[in-house]
Amino acid sequence: MSHHNPIGRRLLLFLFSFTVFSFVNNVSAQDGKALFKGRCASCHQLEKDGIGPALKGVLDKDPYNGDFKKISNWVRNVNKMVGSDPYYVALKARFGSVMTQFAATDLPEADLEAIIKYVNAPPVEGPVVKPGAEQPSANNSIIFGVISLILAVIALILMQVNSNLKKMSDDAEGIMRPEPVPFYRNKVYIAMLSLVLFAVGGYYVSKGAVGLGRQKDYQPVQPIYYSHKVHAGINQINCLYCHGSAWDSKVAGIPAVNICMNCHKAINEYVKGPKLYTDEGEEVNGTAEIQKLFTAAGFDPKNPNAWKPENAQPIEWVKIHNLPDHVYFNHSQHIRAGKVQCQSCHGEITAMDEVKQFTDLSMSWCVNCHRQTKVDFNYSDSTGNKFYSIYEKFHNDIKNHKMDSVTVMDIGGIECQKCHY
Repeated sequence: MSHHNPIGRRLLLFLFSFTVFSFVNNVSAQDGKALFKGRCASCHQLEKDGIGPALKGVLDKDPYNGDFKKISNWVRNVNKMVGSDPYYVALKARFGSVMTQFAATDLPEADLEAIIKYVNAPPVEGPVVKPGAEQPSANNSIIFGVISLILAVIALILMQVNSNLKKMSDDAEGIMRPEPVPFYRNKVYIAMLSLVLFAVGGYYVSKGAVGLGRQKDYQPVQPIYYSHKVHAGINQINCLYCHGSAWDSKVAGIPAVNICMNCHKAINEYVKGPKLYTDEGEEVNGTAEIQKLFTAAGFDPKNPNAWKPENAQPIEWVKIHNLPDHVYFNHSQHIRAGKVQCQSCHGEITAMDEVKQFTDLSMSWCVNCHRQTKVDFNYSDSTGNKFYSIYEKFHNDIKNHKMDSVTVMDIGGIECQKCHY
């Protein structure tokens, strides 16, 4: 018959409960941030306006004033309130677009509450570091892990001390008791440890499996430092000037060197723009980067009339956004027919120097967008899409006020063969 120490068991049970609670609590604390990045960040930022307004501290601002129910009502009834409430009418006029309406089935109330809690008072990620300064190495998760490890070691030491004191007391009183079962052979301890390892390991394995093949935040080093912030942001060059094939073909395409030279034949120095920095904080010499373009183009700025465009060599840009081979995506269908803004998928590209993949481009992300995005169902004038004329039932339902809008999902946008065939 084995001998189990009741105090030791209670102590281990406390440690087990503390570890699991802390682990679950730590995961829950990340939910608001993860949900915000997955559901909101394509249109909203925390500190500054994007496609939609900045959301930091939104719960404390007008017209909510600390009332979460008002935010929930807006999120669930966007289409109705944007045409009747003066505040939201002004918001639409300011940003030129309407927020996607989320039903409770698409965005549960608990998830919405986690998002609002995060954006209203986002945790401090660390001190702001100026470009070129050394990044801080402290990390809250590391500190938490070290503290948990120290507590675990202390708990084990206390359990051993308790066991030895009990044995000394029994020996002094002449009580003969069987030797306690060693920790590594105690079935209760082994079961508890297995459960902890199973829970922690299962979480990280599942998280890793879900992320297989995804490249969110992928930001390779390019052969030439090209700043979208300078070109598309400050100088307001239209995306379609460089990526014109996005308007009428499947791919957006990479501009030929000759497209770049349309401007840089006259611009051979970087002198008026803001200072450029890599993500590591190293300052970039803009003029030297322009010279790399000239080398590829075979262009001599001192003798521009001698340039022969046919001698230009393609620049070996590193592709960032990659979809699996079994997925079909057509840029023209989204940009031209669907009137989707580039920022919806690529993020605030006009604020990026070095471009990175903004979203995970996962199947669930695409499906959710199709469920929520309304199509421009007009086909009666020159700006409409004649394709929508075949959906007679939907047009009749709209006329009879049975529905007020049509989403991509309604016209078959989540059918498997639309993207996989």
